[in-house]
Amino acid sequence: MSDMLRERRERSQKRKKLLAQTFGVSNVDELRQALGTTVETPARKFFREEPPAEEIQEKTENEDAAPDELVYTDSSTFLKGTQSSNPHNDYCQHFVDTGQRPQNFIRDVGLADRFEEYPKLRELIKLKDDLIAQTACPPMYLKADLASFDMKELKGKFDVILVEPPLEEYQRTMGVTNMQFWSWDQIMQLDIGEVAAARSFVFLWCGSSEGLDMGRFCLRKWGFRRCEDICWIRTNINNPGHSKNLEPKAVFQRTKEHCLMGIKGTVRRSTDGDFIHANVDIDLIISEEPEYGSLEKPVEIFHIIEHFCLGSRRLHIFGRDSTIRPGWLTVGPELTNSNFNADLYASYFANGQVTTGCTERIEALRPKSPPPKGKGASGGRGRGGASRGGFSRGRGRGR
Repeated sequence: MSDMLRERRERSQKRKKLLAQTFGVSNVDELRQALGTTVETPARKFFREEPPAEEIQEKTENEDAAPDELVYTDSSTFLKGTQSSNPHNDYCQHFVDTGQRPQNFIRDVGLADRFEEYPKLRELIKLKDDLIAQTACPPMYLKADLASFDMKELKGKFDVILVEPPLEEYQRTMGVTNMQFWSWDQIMQLDIGEVAAARSFVFLWCGSSEGLDMGRFCLRKWGFRRCEDICWIRTNINNPGHSKNLEPKAVFQRTKEHCLMGIKGTVRRSTDGDFIHANVDIDLIISEEPEYGSLEKPVEIFHIIEHFCLGSRRLHIFGRDSTIRPGWLTVGPELTNSNFNADLYASYFANGQVTTGCTERIEALRPKSPPPKGKGASGGRGRGGASRGGFSRGRGRGR
């Protein structure tokens, strides 16, 4: 034990001498003053060399005197002696000091400039957006109390269903008070399976706490298998600061939210190119946090869904006036008006054209999943098909 302590003391002395040389002080005793750490921590007391006898006597006489407390206002003290030329390149400490989240410094996160260095992907996105706009049916919306609404009244099946419930979590963390919040038991009772097509996808916003587990239960109850998790990382560039409300028993400030994706039926990435285009986007959204008290979600979730699934029958549950969108049927209690007509809506797909289709140029540009070894494009299941996390849409994470 004594040999180990001696070795640690020697190492400590060497580190102190190196720091003394770095700060240009003449000896180790002046190092504390240069670092602004005149009060010894228990660890420093334990590992430093034995003090002279007179120092021990003086300390005994004044052991009841309270030491001065140090107040740290930023991270500069802790970064002294490092090789960093920028005292704030520690983004975690910078967040503690300023409230600016580390994700604020990620570049090119917007839809407009994300693909500047990828001309083919930029062209692909533009072509897909143009095709989606051309084939989208006029927006329809229906004001309805979803607690008592019968989904059968929609009289149709949908390829994509986006569920955006007013979670009780938002009342605790976002300061929202002007609406009726839903428990997970209530959300689970929604008859989503009644309006889901034989092969379809559901996207469920589930918050960042208990919803990660309860959302999976909902997917199973509705007849879906979870296959992906889209994560929304919220920046606070316009309003830096620390979260006003924290989840009970939370250790960290949560600055993200999850959207679980479920799949129904069999969809293979390598063979079902008429219904899905995988690997176009990434499963990560980085955008500014809405104002305190707002439930708005990033509009990018619509782009992700439309780029991925070619099915043109799209349903948004718990939508609002701000989310009404061409190509979508929006249903929710927060809508101020209705224009939904079941027969008219069905007529948009009467010719059997329920997908947006594809052009030769889009087919040539889009990233494709190779078929399994020893099998052609029509045989077997694509590498980790869409039913098994095949939504991996993005640059850098293609599964």
